[in-house]
Amino acid sequence: MVTEKNFKELENSQASLTLTVDAASIEKAYNDKLSKYAKNIEMPGFRKGHVPTSVIERKFGSDIRVESTFDCLEENLKEAIETLDPKQKPLAYSTPELQDEEKLLPFKKNEAVTFTVKYDVAPQFELPQYTGLTIETVDAKVTDKDIDNEINTLREQNALVVSKDGEAENGDIANIDYKAYNEDGTVDETTKREGFTFTIGTRYNFFKLDDDVIGMKKGDEKTIEKTFTEEDDIPSYEGKTVKIDIKLNELKKRELPEVDDDFAQDVKEEYKTVADLRNGVKADLEKELEETLKRRKQDALMKALIEKTTISVPKSMIDVTLENDWSNFVRQSGLSEDKLLSFFRAQGQDKESFMEGWREPATLDIKKELILSKISEKEDFPVTDEEIEKEGGESLQKMEDEKAKESYKEYIKDNLKYSKTLPYLMENNTFKAEKTLSYEELTKLPEEE
Repeated sequence: MVTEKNFKELENSQASLTLTVDAASIEKAYNDKLSKYAKNIEMPGFRKGHVPTSVIERKFGSDIRVESTFDCLEENLKEAIETLDPKQKPLAYSTPELQDEEKLLPFKKNEAVTFTVKYDVAPQFELPQYTGLTIETVDAKVTDKDIDNEINTLREQNALVVSKDGEAENGDIANIDYKAYNEDGTVDETTKREGFTFTIGTRYNFFKLDDDVIGMKKGDEKTIEKTFTEEDDIPSYEGKTVKIDIKLNELKKRELPEVDDDFAQDVKEEYKTVADLRNGVKADLEKELEETLKRRKQDALMKALIEKTTISVPKSMIDVTLENDWSNFVRQSGLSEDKLLSFFRAQGQDKESFMEGWREPATLDIKKELILSKISEKEDFPVTDEEIEKEGGESLQKMEDEKAKESYKEYIKDNLKYSKTLPYLMENNTFKAEKTLSYEELTKLPEEE
């Protein structure tokens, strides 16, 4: 049993727990383990299960004592953690790490053992003022230019692709063959591409041949020497000069439709005239604008609260978030993790370096969730039974185990409280627009502004 227990808060949302386990518990664990081995061990000259414990102790006693003592310490640690205040308990994904293990050994007979573990705990912090604030943001409106830009986008989407004579230009669709050469003058077979199609200017080709294709005509062939820089974003070729053969097989262009009543009807059946089209586009943009402005206000508010709050986010919490982000990334890529990692290695990257850019955004997201959760807990927003039943739907109705059902209801209730937090903050703070932008200008603003 634990005879002494000392919890200590550390920096960076870490804690240490020092326990002393009495000698009697340790000896009992040793003797129990010894008896267990005695029942199953086989040794020359003895029948199974009849080896004297004295013989077992002489041969294996030291190892058994180490194993049994560590098992005893682990069992008492689990029991001790259960008795801690929730704020003192380890995070679910933080495994307590034994400190100074080498100083514990060797374990001695009939001696208590004092040991210390370190682990991450839930961050503790004070909430700043979160209502009655004035948050600077931006406003925006849909202009005629925004409508024109959107209609031009629709024209691009409805464009006809036709063959083109003459020289290749930005925006044309090129079909090319290309291959690169090694330093010894032999063809690098891994670089050969035949019938590769891309839109000039998009740089959606490995060697960024867009500028090199401009001016070529259908059937033209040429050999270039291309020196790759950091801007080309091809780490394996950076600083190298490579000879590349290019052949333009085919050249096409997009013919944009005229903006007339027929085009309006092609876009949407209910549009009968160009005026209908413009009004419809304006309505769609205004709806998108409303959502964008709402999101930016929310982001500005949370940025202000995060800046006013001192939160030390534990590394384990960030690492779990990054691993979840990585799993989502792999799934969305459509590739296996092994293939994705192989691709990274070819680019001079690995998983860790790739994810490093995610660390700061992940940390900010965690701080946001922690702040909202604490505000939700403090405000204790009312949640009705009707809301719980609606949110739970058929899943809740079909549950027969009453204990599990009540637990699920509490889970739903907490989630509903959390979902009410941000709308509450939006209603109880003031947003002051510094300037009014066009829809286009707004979309070009960085998210953090």
